[in-house]
Amino acid sequence: MHVDNLKDSLRRRVQQERAALSRRAWAEQDAARTRALLAALPGDVRVVAAYASRPGEPGTAGLVDALVGAGVRVLLPVIGRVPGWAWFTGWVETEPGWGGIPQPIGERLGASAVAEADLVLVPCLAVGVDGTRLGTGGGWYDRVLPERRDGVPVWALARACEVFGTLPTMRHDVAVDAVVTEDGWTSLGRSADAAYHG
Repeated sequence: MHVDNLKDSLRRRVQQERAALSRRAWAEQDAARTRALLAALPGDVRVVAAYASRPGEPGTAGLVDALVGAGVRVLLPVIGRVPGWAWFTGWVETEPGWGGIPQPIGERLGASAVAEADLVLVPCLAVGVDGTRLGTGGGWYDRVLPERRDGVPVWALARACEVFGTLPTMRHDVAVDAVVTEDGWTSLGRSADAAYHG
């Protein structure tokens, strides 16, 4: 089966499973992911490029608030034909963007603004312990992630059941360094044998 077909099949499966999850289960798992991420957050992180979640994916509203409360500056995507970012200054200062996703109403920054970040958080539908990531298919992060500074890690947010051994990939797909699930933080790729922090 072609890589694109394999990806689409897995996307449908994960989306169906997510759709069956109750609001209570989402809220409990989101809270657990937030705790796990904050516990794993390196002390020298001052700027996080995060994302504003939409229904049916790991929630980030509480996480973004917790990061800001910890003194971390947060960049959020401005999704469009040309990728961009803007500084998060509060949910009241956001507006619905593409797909209804909240985005800051402040100054629009280019894709290269991700170079300000000490850590990048990305959405996914699944990840592999080898660092492979399955996104929604738009390629937004594959275009943006190469703009980050060398050595800046990329962490994905997922459910524990969405972590696989490996995933189908294409040459342009950017790997992730760790995954945060409701069970904890796990290093991926070359460091996949590192300790699991639950």
